[in-house]
Amino acid sequence: MLPASPLLRLVAAVFPPSSLHRQPPPPPPCASGFLYIVPSAPAENGCKVRTFSEVVTEDLMGLFKRHNLRCTESFTRENVMEELKQVQPDEETTRKMLDILKRFHSKEEMSSDDEEESMLSEEIIQKVLSGQEVKLEDLSPKELKQFRRVIASGELIKLIEPWTPWWRQPSAKSIILSPEGCQLVRPVELASGPEDNITEIPVGPESPLPPLRQLICGEPSPFLTVHVVDVLYSYCFTLRLYNGDWHSDPLGAATVALGMSKVMGDLGQPETVAEALAACLEETCSPVYRHIGGFSFGIGLVDDVVCLLSLGTNALVCLLCDLQRLIRAGARILKSEKIGKTERRDTIRKLKSADRKVYFLMCWVHEQPAEVWSTVANFVEMEKTSLAQLGHGSKNFKDERKGKQQSKVLIQEV
Repeated sequence: MLPASPLLRLVAAVFPPSSLHRQPPPPPPCASGFLYIVPSAPAENGCKVRTFSEVVTEDLMGLFKRHNLRCTESFTRENVMEELKQVQPDEETTRKMLDILKRFHSKEEMSSDDEEESMLSEEIIQKVLSGQEVKLEDLSPKELKQFRRVIASGELIKLIEPWTPWWRQPSAKSIILSPEGCQLVRPVELASGPEDNITEIPVGPESPLPPLRQLICGEPSPFLTVHVVDVLYSYCFTLRLYNGDWHSDPLGAATVALGMSKVMGDLGQPETVAEALAACLEETCSPVYRHIGGFSFGIGLVDDVVCLLSLGTNALVCLLCDLQRLIRAGARILKSEKIGKTERRDTIRKLKSADRKVYFLMCWVHEQPAEVWSTVANFVEMEKTSLAQLGHGSKNFKDERKGKQQSKVLIQEV
């Protein structure tokens, strides 16, 4: 601690009388004849005279408001250093003071670097602070270039908290639905926002699922188990891509899901588990999604499919119900998008078709015995082993798969 007299000189040096821009006029005496009154005491006769401390405080606040933080700190530091010249500290005090000054200087340099490297304009920063959405077209060419550079460096990944899929949580093993396939208890109040529930198990249907015979006249397709595998992979891919939060972009998530699934996107009807998984992995390794993780990422998604199948009927019903909500949310967003009428009509038609298919699969899955899913899980696990050997060390999964298919045909012909 500094001696008393240097401390007083320090205060005088930091806040000299000349820094007060004006001397307050002497206050008029109150009716009681006193020049000052205690601030906390009630004023009598309507008199409230400012005390000396109030005047000084007000002037000091005005002084500091006219200077930014760095100017004030620099001014204070200069006066402190000048005053310390008159103090004779011991060796320990000197060492501590040097450490303090080094830390202060280091922080000041870092702050200066941050200001120079700031890549966003004041307008963009204000948008972010006010909670408004910032789009790529809002960025200037320089900002966009630097933003892409940051993405390529991988720095933004550090800011994203890794998401744990709901099907990987212990509670997913004990999902209970009514015999009709709907929720046993309907929540009275929902959470404050969808993003708060991205780690929770999605709720099942609100109303009972109808019997399959009410939806079709004949027998269902024998390939529906394969179609379920296709849809499960698509769902897992979409949620992994969006880090569990498809609510942030329902239309984009729905577009990704339909593009990944041959069944929902009307791109084909796979007839074997091998065909379904190979098509999904091929899309995952395509130039559009290769940057996400490629073949290894796709094999991880196959593990997700096995995990979901092992959870049984109720988990699959909840998953399909969540997928239906995703598709319907995307359709609602599409209505407000500024796109051409033809494109809007075609996209809405695809989303409605996918909605009906998912609902049909939901009703069909609900009627299947539990042993069906354990059998399908075994098939997927075996196919994963085969695909892993096929794609191990291959840079182009599509070409590798075609080469294997051609070799099989050649052997059959011979």
